[in-house]
Amino acid sequence: MTEEDQALIDEAKRVREFAYVPYSHFAVGAALRTKDGKIFGGCNIENSSFPMTVCAERTAVYKAVSAGERDFDAIAVVADTPEPTRPCGSCRQVLAEFGVSKIIMHNVSGETEISTLKELLPGAFSKDDIIDG
Repeated sequence: MTEEDQALIDEAKRVREFAYVPYSHFAVGAALRTKDGKIFGGCNIENSSFPMTVCAERTAVYKAVSAGERDFDAIAVVADTPEPTRPCGSCRQVLAEFGVSKIIMHNVSGETEISTLKELLPGAFSKDDIIDG
């Protein structure tokens, strides 16, 4: 693992502490890296109206996009799970929208798994699938 990837994991661990999880108690942190090295962290934020809950990965993406970023190369996801945690289907689709290809999955026990988005979401729907016109 590269130093840059470890920095992503460390940031995901740090922002995980800010997760708002009064219902599930399942705190997740994510850190998204732009192609020019900027890092945006995000945590999951629950709501008593459960569909309004936002995952850590989407929080990180939305923060980066709202700051004007569009080019990403990797995201790290950290949770307290027996195996390294994987992004949910909705998050995988958002990651596909913005071309995040490298997914670093980590748990607080120190296990890491690195995958590509293509492996996690084969045949993803993308903006290229939309016919303009």
